[in-house]
Amino acid sequence: MRVAVTGSSGFVGGAVVRDLAAHGHEVVAFSRRVPRLPDELRDQVTHQVWDLRDGPLPKEDRPERVDAVVHCAAAVGDGGSHARAWVVNVEGTRAVRETFPEARFVHVSSGSVYDPRTPSVAATEDEAPARGYLNAYGSTKAAAERYLAADAAREDRGPVVVLRPHAVYGPGDTTLLPRIEAAAVGAWLPLPGGGRVRQHLTHVDTLTRAVRAALVADVEPEVATGRPLVANVADAEPVDLGQTVELLMFARFRPVQVVGVPLPLARALAWAGERVARWTGREPRLSRYAISHLAMERTYDLTVLRERLGVDPAPTTLHGAMGW
Repeated sequence: MRVAVTGSSGFVGGAVVRDLAAHGHEVVAFSRRVPRLPDELRDQVTHQVWDLRDGPLPKEDRPERVDAVVHCAAAVGDGGSHARAWVVNVEGTRAVRETFPEARFVHVSSGSVYDPRTPSVAATEDEAPARGYLNAYGSTKAAAERYLAADAAREDRGPVVVLRPHAVYGPGDTTLLPRIEAAAVGAWLPLPGGGRVRQHLTHVDTLTRAVRAALVADVEPEVATGRPLVANVADAEPVDLGQTVELLMFARFRPVQVVGVPLPLARALAWAGERVARWTGREPRLSRYAISHLAMERTYDLTVLRERLGVDPAPTTLHGAMGW
């Protein structure tokens, strides 16, 4: 297939580009920066500069044929301007859809679209989007899903597949791992509630397998009813968050011990940190959003991933963590 990939210079987008090219697809990579590619894949990937904030790609700049789009580009962060997040995550999604209206649209969403105020316990896809969110990232990713759900009902549009990974990790991670390492204080790693919760994590290889499956999955039942096919994406089984974080840091030759921060204290610190962040424009070190993902269970039903996409995910693995 000829597949367009947005956000191709990022962690997830770059992994998707490399995986698709390695499996024989022709890839048109879109991003503001040129993605890094192994020499053996360069002939299968072409790159075009596209800042989604500029709107749909002009017709004269569009590739002649695109069978499918994998939309990975997003403004990721815990804080910052809601307007900026909206422009990238919602209007950017709209721009990509308008640029390739007839192509199959694989949208990489997030587990953050589930209700952040309550635990996600084997959550099924129909439990999101929720009504309220704790930061701009969650609310705008949910808004992008709502836009695609409405757009999928149009007869002149290509089918939509929405993937919801939670806590993506692995080689090239620029988000999750840096935050964990930055939170360590010497030999201690403070976590709200002590990390004694079950969590589903998503290895980036699990996500790229889901993307490949989404390109060819049978979506006729959804097309007939004018809705997207939505799938949670995660490793095979949940893990104990605190134990896994300790193992990860040990694998990177930086052993730490997780220590619990009482939730009332953590929430007070988050309240103060978020208000300081509004003045400084920086991401808070601790936020209500972070607490919602560190102190509550976040597990997901993977029936759609396994039965509709045909992906049997591997267990969570820290193999090679030193090189991440």
